[in-house]
Amino acid sequence: MAISNIQETLLMYTKQKSMINEKLSDIMFDMLNASKDSSNIQSKYNTKLQNYYYQYENDTIDQTEYQNITEQMEKEREYELANLNSWETELELDKNNYETRLNEVTTFESTWTKLLQTNVKTDFTYGGAQQ
Repeated sequence: MAISNIQETLLMYTKQKSMINEKLSDIMFDMLNASKDSSNIQSKYNTKLQNYYYQYENDTIDQTEYQNITEQMEKEREYELANLNSWETELELDKNNYETRLNEVTTFESTWTKLLQTNVKTDFTYGGAQQ
């Protein structure tokens, strides 16, 4: 009877590990998306800046207008990157939290596995049931 209770406990820990790993996978996917978004923001900024630079070089816009546009673009880019950095920090904290929980569950599972092995060894011998 004790062995089956230990096995149920081990199955519970396996389920918990699976759920935590799923959440960790989601977080890692979100972190990847945040990195992608960050590079997209930088790429769009570079493209716009280059276009305005060519307009400035070709005397389509004057220096004051060019400076105002570039300052505004820089502020927008910094704002968007700050939001992404905030999100990435939150994701990193969540990731650390779930990794800690996973380590705890793994430790508990290991302890219960050793207990199960000990119970099986004491309940049975190679020559028959121990009395």
